[in-house]
Amino acid sequence: MEHPSSGDTDPESATDRTSSGDSVSASSGDGVVESAKSGLDDDGESVLFSALVGAVVSIVLSPLPGSTVLGGALAGYLTGTDRNVGVKAGALSGVFVSLVVVLFALVGFGFVSVFALVGAPRLGVGLGILGIGLVVLFGLVVALAYTVGLGALGGYLGPYLREEFQ
Repeated sequence: MEHPSSGDTDPESATDRTSSGDSVSASSGDGVVESAKSGLDDDGESVLFSALVGAVVSIVLSPLPGSTVLGGALAGYLTGTDRNVGVKAGALSGVFVSLVVVLFALVGFGFVSVFALVGAPRLGVGLGILGIGLVVLFGLVVALAYTVGLGALGGYLGPYLREEFQ
């Protein structure tokens, strides 16, 4: 469906406009199709908004095991029925949750290191703080993988639930 005002006469490349005004470009020369979409899905909310809502739900439900799956599922549900967009929203929700985890870990590590330096100013304290820092860093990497991975899993399940219940 070539747009009459596009003025593009090259048969190898065509530019179309969708009903929302987004441009979609297709190149048949090497079989690669490129598209530019807006942040809104056709039947859902924006990915960023959905991810923020999912992150808030994950944080509020954090005492429950699997809260990041629930937050990612809500983010995926809000984006619509496209599972790829749902996975992106769920993973982004997990990233937002992990930012909160990192913030709390840095504050906690700051308190521990300040009290360790003030309480016992010896040579071995610095190495102890370095060791604690490495353990905290490893824990943050594991927490990032946990929150992003389970958020993406929930983001995959959210559009499925939307298809089933609507």
